[in-house]
Amino acid sequence: MSRMLAAPPLNTRLDPVPGDGGMPVIGYMLDYIRNPLALFRSRWDKYGEVSWATMAGQKWVIVLGPDACQEVLQNKDKAFVNSDGWSKLIGPFFHGGLMLLDSEEHLRHRRIMQQAFTNDRLKKSVTALNPVVATDLKEWTEGDAFRAYPALKALTLDVATTIFMGGAEGSDDAEIARVNDSFVACVQAATSIVRYRLPGTRWKKGIDGRRTLDEFFRRYLPARRATETDDLFSTLCHIESDAGQRFSDDEVVDHMIFLLMAAHDTSTITLSTMMQYLGQHPEWRERCRAESIALGTDSPTLAQLDELESVDLVMKECLRLVSPTPVVARRAVEDTTIRGRFVPAGTFASVAPHFTHHMPEYWPQPEMFDPNRFAADRREDKVHRYAWEPFGGGVHKCIGMFFAGAEIKTIMHHLLLTFDWTVDPAYVAPLDFTSLPFPTDGQPVRLRRI
Repeated sequence: MSRMLAAPPLNTRLDPVPGDGGMPVIGYMLDYIRNPLALFRSRWDKYGEVSWATMAGQKWVIVLGPDACQEVLQNKDKAFVNSDGWSKLIGPFFHGGLMLLDSEEHLRHRRIMQQAFTNDRLKKSVTALNPVVATDLKEWTEGDAFRAYPALKALTLDVATTIFMGGAEGSDDAEIARVNDSFVACVQAATSIVRYRLPGTRWKKGIDGRRTLDEFFRRYLPARRATETDDLFSTLCHIESDAGQRFSDDEVVDHMIFLLMAAHDTSTITLSTMMQYLGQHPEWRERCRAESIALGTDSPTLAQLDELESVDLVMKECLRLVSPTPVVARRAVEDTTIRGRFVPAGTFASVAPHFTHHMPEYWPQPEMFDPNRFAADRREDKVHRYAWEPFGGGVHKCIGMFFAGAEIKTIMHHLLLTFDWTVDPAYVAPLDFTSLPFPTDGQPVRLRRI
């Protein structure tokens, strides 16, 4: 039964936010995990752009469609904060990360961190990427059911520890595996229904995982402070803003934990999705391969990656089809409105770019793999400023988006030169949305070395 979230103030022409709580305590959490698009579509059909629902005991305003998403993400009246929204989900595990900061604190940290993502540093990162990717791909084995997702996750974590940390000297494979498991535990704890440190719960595994990550990075911190090198870890230890501001030890560790999670988890799902669709669409796979061969190098520069136009189109389409960050969390710190509906202070908001990416109102045949929709003669993503928003929007737009694009295109270039692969045209990835989406079957492909 529909109920309003809160009565609008008297003498206003505002409408209330309609909605319903769903099942006791858990609300619509299981519906989201099973199929967020189906849940969002049902909310859209019943309530429109803005409604409320209960998720794991907490009322959330569900924000759907590019107009409503733009209103919250641009946040012109500064009524919404990033930190409180995300902190509700991942605060105990990724506190101090740039995504969990707001206002002057966020501005200070972003100004410092921008020095780590300059074009010159990005060029050096691409140069360092190539040998890491080439070495890791030598370990891949041919097979009719090669599990691409875990292999890509191991690869992107290796890339992250090399590019961001300058390597993890002194750590064996078992420790790196624990680090990877800790990242997974921290991310999956975000949607815990039981949010207490009880044995066997995802919440406890996340708390324990954060402790493991903290100990891991603090062990390497003194060496990175002592000597300035090109890796991100050392860079964060030494960079300063134009005003001379620098990061403390705690801030460096917090940022490293968040950045490594963001860098390898989101890139992994995009690469996995690209392998699936290229495996199902050989004409696109060969078109991409031809461009990679035409570069005439297995160590492309940042400038040469721009020549991989088909790979770029495929990457953008896969970011649309499977958004690495399906929802973005915010919290209202004062009474405000979304699309003319009254939202009281203290309300949590879930902004859903993943739903926008599948709206037939903006994307013709949205479930079809069609990279040409991003081509210069179509540019369906330009129909609305927020029709395509995989990196978020506003002042919190992903600071590492250009690095992510370069990393994905570099890895895909090496894959196309090294392997051929196919995927059953009827295959549909069984995505788990407990946290960031991932294929529960490991994303099988038929892999052959060229």
